[in-house]
Amino acid sequence: MNFTWILLVVIAAIAVTGLANRRNLQAPLVLVAVGSVASFIPGMPRPELDPHVILGVVLPPLLYSAALKFSVATFKRNLAAILRLGVAMVLVTAFVVAFFAEWMVPEFTIGAALVLGAVIAPTDAVSAVAVGQKLGLPKRVIAILTGEGLVNDATALTLFTVAVAAVTGTRIATDSPLLFFAYEVVGGVVIGLVLAFIVKFVRARMYDSPLETGLGLVLPFAAYLAAEELHASGVLAVVVAGLVIGHYSTDASIMTRLQERSVWSSLDTLLEMFVFAYMGLQLSFVIDDVVNDGLPVVNVILYGLAVLAVVIVIRPLWLFLSYSRVRFGMTLLRGQRQKQLTWKQNVVVSWAGMRGVVTLAAAGGIPFALSSGEPFPGRGVIQAIAFIVAVGTLLLQGSTLPFLIRRLDVADPYEQLRTQEQMELARTISRQAGEKALADVVASPPPGVDVAELQAIVERVRRSMQARLQVQETDENNDRDTAMWNAGALFDKFRHQSLRTQRMALIAARDDGDLDDEVLRTVLEGLDLEEAAAEERVRRRRARAAAGGDGTV
Repeated sequence: MNFTWILLVVIAAIAVTGLANRRNLQAPLVLVAVGSVASFIPGMPRPELDPHVILGVVLPPLLYSAALKFSVATFKRNLAAILRLGVAMVLVTAFVVAFFAEWMVPEFTIGAALVLGAVIAPTDAVSAVAVGQKLGLPKRVIAILTGEGLVNDATALTLFTVAVAAVTGTRIATDSPLLFFAYEVVGGVVIGLVLAFIVKFVRARMYDSPLETGLGLVLPFAAYLAAEELHASGVLAVVVAGLVIGHYSTDASIMTRLQERSVWSSLDTLLEMFVFAYMGLQLSFVIDDVVNDGLPVVNVILYGLAVLAVVIVIRPLWLFLSYSRVRFGMTLLRGQRQKQLTWKQNVVVSWAGMRGVVTLAAAGGIPFALSSGEPFPGRGVIQAIAFIVAVGTLLLQGSTLPFLIRRLDVADPYEQLRTQEQMELARTISRQAGEKALADVVASPPPGVDVAELQAIVERVRRSMQARLQVQETDENNDRDTAMWNAGALFDKFRHQSLRTQRMALIAARDDGDLDDEVLRTVLEGLDLEEAAAEERVRRRRARAAAGGDGTV
């Protein structure tokens, strides 16, 4: 699939997504369906990208963007639940599928069956989280699903590497699978931390928003490739780097934060649309591969449907067995138990097991031959089953998940109340910090400023602080004389000082554990917009002053 066809697929995916959104349809499902139909068009080229391209180009930015928006504090609070889903659930699924497939499919050895298990074990939370956020799933459920998606890819790909090495007879970094897994985890975490703090150190000294944003775009690819070069987990390195940079994003400049939100939102949309369209476009070619291998297509479809049924059933069974005695989200640092998810919320989590890009990329990455030169056992069957499971879970679970959420009414009144309390706390902290900043200005006024004029300016800043962008005074009223220019400049200066003080107070409250990180980020978005507007006023004022020869600003 050449570069031209990739661009055409992206353009078509954008058009289909736009139509799906206008009709309030789930874009991933529509893209898969349209792609599947389009795959049978005569002359359609095979959408076969190198698996390393998918894993090294598509996956890192998607994981990094999700990690950027994911709170470290939330990750810690839900660590136990995330590990049970992202690690234990993956291993259980892989081994159950392996034993079932080895018993059912004549072409499989136990090693090849374990490869299949590793391929289809990781879930893709993109569509589930998107639906959940739209329909009002509790934040904690969203956090668990997102955290699972960040962790399970690393678990599955490590198991995949070990299983493929065992079947092909190739060597890995260490002969012990457990030691290799530990090395991948530790190595990925260390590399992600080192690169993230290097980027944080460099960005803090740049003072150039486009360069800072560009450096942030490079980081996920650098983390992934560096970790893979050292045979560590590239996925885990990307996730750790994203969590660190996201945690310290409040230290970045206003323009950098605004740019990164827009850039990553657009990039996420493009990559996700391409992935789902890519999934659908493979349908006819997967069928051709099965036919060319001399296998009955009906048998392979039945194999795939049987494995799909096992995959769908094993997740709720594991969830309800593992959580019957253990509460969700044990807070490890404080040793406190959090409120357990309700059975309705558990049902939603158990049904959010759609597969996606990692499953398809790993299936495409299976080698053609063993080290002895013999064909890899059951390679075509593995790829066909992986496709059936990926598309099947997306169509079955993805299409019914919105109905399930609405029917069960899983909203958490306690969480809604806490969010309201946290927002009120954030407003109180912001108001107190802003008033303190204004009081400091009044107590220590700049030299040469008239007291009456200062009071008027401070009052304007106070109204602006309370209104949040509702007071939009034009600069034309300040163009008449030097005194009015200075008054406008002082207004912007004090307003900027007040906003910065509010920001620092809110961040301090987050760091002290009084304010949730998610609430902080929501409030800071409003402050960012207001501060960006203030900076734009200063920029335009200075530009007009320079054009008019006025140096009094």
